[in-house]
Amino acid sequence: MATVNDILVDKGSEVFRIEPDATVFEAITQMVDRNCGALLVMLEDDVVGIITERDYLRKIAVAGRSSKTTTVREIMVDSLIIVEPDTDIDEALALITDQRIRHLPVVSDSQLHGMISIGDLVKYKTKAQAFQIKHLEEYISAR
Repeated sequence: MATVNDILVDKGSEVFRIEPDATVFEAITQMVDRNCGALLVMLEDDVVGIITERDYLRKIAVAGRSSKTTTVREIMVDSLIIVEPDTDIDEALALITDQRIRHLPVVSDSQLHGMISIGDLVKYKTKAQAFQIKHLEEYISAR
């Protein structure tokens, strides 16, 4: 059974983060610079929320607010959906699909282990399926 930890082993546990009192402009600039779609909002070592490109589009751009004067705290999502490192990959994929989200922080015993995205999950599943197909082709051709 493949778990979320298997993805973290491949991709690493680095998490891009920002403080709640930073401006949304700072958050969006960081997302662009790091080529990522979300930042965890952290107050010291505590995860207090998440800010995504989608939050910016819906709560700043479309609403006509200023990203330079609005703080991350004002638009972040603070009711996080998280997974643990031992969460099954299929379960994490179902959670992302059902909740219509794109990022899942990985937390256990109040410790942040990393963050995975829908892209990470799809990449892992595709890689596993390619391996399985190759194995089956080798088995069939050996007969």
